[in-house]
Amino acid sequence: MAKTKPGKKDLDSYTIKGTNKVVRSGDCVLMRPSDTDKPPYVARVEKIEADHRNNVKVRVRWYYRPEESIGGRRQFHGAKELFLSDHYDVQSAHTIEGKCVVHSFKNYTKLENVGTEDYFCRFEYKAATGGFTPDRVAVYCKCEMPYNPDDLMVQCEACKDWFHPSCMGMTIEQAKKLDHFLCSDCSSDDDAKKSPNGFPDSSISEPKVETKRRKR
Repeated sequence: MAKTKPGKKDLDSYTIKGTNKVVRSGDCVLMRPSDTDKPPYVARVEKIEADHRNNVKVRVRWYYRPEESIGGRRQFHGAKELFLSDHYDVQSAHTIEGKCVVHSFKNYTKLENVGTEDYFCRFEYKAATGGFTPDRVAVYCKCEMPYNPDDLMVQCEACKDWFHPSCMGMTIEQAKKLDHFLCSDCSSDDDAKKSPNGFPDSSISEPKVETKRRKR
């Protein structure tokens, strides 16, 4: 057990006031902001302790929302995206108003439905410098942007890359009605492969178009 200051003791858990929800080290929580117009802060509990007066404090590691970062929110950031920062703090446990789940990016994209308490994190963030780890991720579409799980994308059945309908000159409604999709580059290649009679070579398969989007 880690050493504690005189008069303080480590706690295994804390029950959120007015609820039956139990918080333990490693859990993610929603914390009440001083400005009631702002959404709750999100943090990961690192340690729970009580002083000699039984006042419970939590040591937390903050998650930042994209708009709270130095670079601000960008097009590819999801509505429920958070950055795990290197900013630690000690707060009164009474400011905890609920629990939440911060998923890995991969697990978040597999959720059938995204609840109000579901978030995801794919970057760690250095609050002082604005730096990110990893400093680069896979990009998609001809706009070369990272994947935003809130956006619908369509997959080219030839090159298997994913594309935003708007970047392909389509509306979302048109993209949803597609039976198959070839991006502009592969479509040009496909034209070259057509048989002399002007019809597509029957040896080329035409699987149904796949779409990529989170249900909310």
